[in-house]
Amino acid sequence: MSSSKTQTTKRVIKKPLNEKHIIGFLFAISFTLTLFLGGLLLTLSLLKIPDIRTIAEYQPHQASEILDRQGNVIERIYTENRTVVSLAEMPSYLPQAFVAAEDSRFYEHPGLDLWSVFRAAINNLWSGRRGQGGSTITQQVARSLLLTPEKTYIRKFKEAILAWRIDTLLSKDDILHIYLNQIYLGSSAYGVEAASQVYFGKRARNLSLGEAAILAGLPQAPSRYSPHRNLKAAQNRQRYVLNRMAADGYVSSGAARTAYTRPLSLAGDSTAKKGVNGYFVQLVKKQAEKILGQSLNRAGVRIRTTMDPVQQKQASAALRQGLDRSFPGDKKVQGAILSLDACNGMVRALVGGRDFNKSAFDRATQARRSAGSLFKPLLYAAAFEKGYSPESILLDSPLSIPGHDGKMWNPRNFSGEYFGQTTLREGLVKSRNIIAIKLLKEVGIKRVKKLAEKVGIRPPITSDLSLALGATGVSLLEITAAYSPFVCTGKYFLPTLISAIDSNDGRRIFRAKPLGQQVLNSSVAVEMKGLLTEVIERGTGKRAVGLSMVSGGKTGTTNANRDAWFVGFSGKRLGGVWLGYDDNKSLGRGKSGGIVAAPIWREFMNGAGNP
Repeated sequence: MSSSKTQTTKRVIKKPLNEKHIIGFLFAISFTLTLFLGGLLLTLSLLKIPDIRTIAEYQPHQASEILDRQGNVIERIYTENRTVVSLAEMPSYLPQAFVAAEDSRFYEHPGLDLWSVFRAAINNLWSGRRGQGGSTITQQVARSLLLTPEKTYIRKFKEAILAWRIDTLLSKDDILHIYLNQIYLGSSAYGVEAASQVYFGKRARNLSLGEAAILAGLPQAPSRYSPHRNLKAAQNRQRYVLNRMAADGYVSSGAARTAYTRPLSLAGDSTAKKGVNGYFVQLVKKQAEKILGQSLNRAGVRIRTTMDPVQQKQASAALRQGLDRSFPGDKKVQGAILSLDACNGMVRALVGGRDFNKSAFDRATQARRSAGSLFKPLLYAAAFEKGYSPESILLDSPLSIPGHDGKMWNPRNFSGEYFGQTTLREGLVKSRNIIAIKLLKEVGIKRVKKLAEKVGIRPPITSDLSLALGATGVSLLEITAAYSPFVCTGKYFLPTLISAIDSNDGRRIFRAKPLGQQVLNSSVAVEMKGLLTEVIERGTGKRAVGLSMVSGGKTGTTNANRDAWFVGFSGKRLGGVWLGYDDNKSLGRGKSGGIVAAPIWREFMNGAGNP
């Protein structure tokens, strides 16, 4: 009988999981996840990761800009020198230059470029220093807005988390917009608009490709690559940026070479500009802060002024050259000069001294000096309003008047002579003092003061007969504007330096409204204009003759030649000049308004053009 092996098959019978096992398994998973998330939250809490929601509402402090009448920036006032501009306001190659130089894979990575991080880590380990960070543009935004600049691994870890979160919250264009307005680019400039003004004196929208590459080379080391400090280093960095742009396909190799070889035109010395524009800008700041009710440092407004940059430069040069010509070697004698459009009051140029950098005291508006014979046209205009005419006659003869101190006042004409029967025409054209005093006595001080106040002469105004000789304090700006009715058929226009103020988002906050006030009968204004023309043609203002437009004006000289004035018009432009010492000492023998002030006025008005 044969035997056979019986193969037994063992079957593994799996017992079904019961509810208890399932619950235990799920509990283990939940516990593990809880530990992980809790640990992550604890880590984030300990790291104190900032809230990124504020980035989406990016509203940094911005500089306030003061612009001339052509829209050029003449000064920026700030705590941080920044003006936010949109990507649409930049040439396309400007953001491209920064991307090429700083983060070529910006549009591909999720806020972090792991390859760059790895490469930087290897280089740091190799060198034994933490010199490279591999930071993306998004990381730089996170660091600038939410973190401190310290170089630690904890800060880098925070930066990485924030960059990833920012990339999920904002679009690439939004991130780039923030970056280009936030980045520090040296010389106190934050963002491309401020840097464009600092280095090239122009708006970012007007930058050339080569200039854009200069700015894009700055973030790595703003001081080292500053074109103002080290032009050669800046150009070496510019070449690197342009090569990167060509390699990434943003520009052609030919365009990059052309941009690199084009000479750079850097912005000039801000100190020199301040010396020319300082008095005008100083007054604009005061007026703007009064209008806005706040400091300009953080207002972020755009102040549009009436300044004509050509006239402003000419005014500064004419004053300085005139002082040097009439007072060679004497740098203590000072002066002021200005011009304005007579029939709207817009001030086109205002210089209040030799050099704003040496003395900020504004002699065009802050100094109040005796007007001298400049005041006489207001007296004559009041007389004509009362019914006198240029052919009315008064007697030019010695005069003795009781003074306030009980002593007799014995005024005399500038020449010391007396001319008998004299018409008012001759009295004004030749600036006869006796005629002016007698005319004031007949017209009445009250009437003349009333007209003076209407044309902007601020109180107090002298209330005795010495007013006829201009014994009352005036500023150059107010006495020059006071002549506007003689040019504008009797209308007075308040001097204006600010034409408009806009918020940084373009909203109009303030607009000047040059409304003329009728202060003289138009026929009287025509008579006065004709008489002032005669003053230049054959009177005391003969050294102002020679302009192509119809011109007229009046000289002014105070006791002992302490003040020398000339105010007049050419076409519809008014100009005023004052010369004197700050300590009120005499300018010297023969230094009258007709001799030293009138030639400066003529030279300036001849070059200033007409509206």
